[in-house]
Amino acid sequence: MKEIEPIAYFRSPFTSKFGIPRQSGLVHELRGTIVLEPKFNREEALRGLEGFDYLWMIWGFSANSSEAWKDGDSLTVRPPRLGGNKRIGVFASRSPFRPNGLGLSSVRIVEIKSGEIIVEGADLMDGTPVYDIKPYLPYVDSHAKARGGFTDGNDWATLMVVFPDELKARFQPDDAKALEEVLSQGPHPKYQHDHSRIYGMPFAGKDVKFRVENDKCWVLDVVET
Repeated sequence: MKEIEPIAYFRSPFTSKFGIPRQSGLVHELRGTIVLEPKFNREEALRGLEGFDYLWMIWGFSANSSEAWKDGDSLTVRPPRLGGNKRIGVFASRSPFRPNGLGLSSVRIVEIKSGEIIVEGADLMDGTPVYDIKPYLPYVDSHAKARGGFTDGNDWATLMVVFPDELKARFQPDDAKALEEVLSQGPHPKYQHDHSRIYGMPFAGKDVKFRVENDKCWVLDVVET
C-alpha cells in the first residue's frame, strides 16, 4: 500500500494544541488557510471547488504520540463532553488520541486563490499536515434526524467571556472575535475546577492569560510572544 503524504499544510492562529475547538464548526469566525504543497499547487487540482460552500479535510494529529496504541492495551478515551472522567470506546468518540492519528473536519470555504484555500470553522493547529480534501455534499453528508450518541444527552454549556476592551484591542478585530468564541467554549480541562488557576493559551502570536470560574471566563492579560 502506498504511504500517504501531505497534500497541504494548515496555517492557524493556534501554535499549540491547547485551546483548539474540540470540533470543527464550533467557532465559525475562526479562520485558517490550507496551503497546498508545490506538487499539488496547480490550477486543475482545485477546478470546480468554487461551486461548493464546504469541504472535508482529512488530516493528521501530528502533535500527538501514537505510542499508546502500539500494543492495543487501552482502546478507551475520556471525552470532554462527559466531563473528562468517564471512558468510552475510542471508535465511539472523536478523541484526538487514535490508533492512526487521523482527523476529519468539515469547514466552510471563504476564498480560493493561488495555492491556498481560506476556510472558517477549522479545529487544526498551525502546521498540521492535510492528507486530502473533498467537497461536502449536502444530499449525502447531511442527516438531520441522525442520533448523536452520548452527545444528545449532554449539552455543551458555553461560558460568558469577560474580555476587557484594552486587552481586546491588542488583536485584529476578526482575531479578537474568534478568540472570544474560542474562550466561550471553555478550552480548559473539564475536570479542572480550581477557580484560581491561570491558564496560558497561544493565539495569533500572543499569549492569552485567563481563568475560569463557574460559568465565566475572565481574560486577565494578553502578552506579545
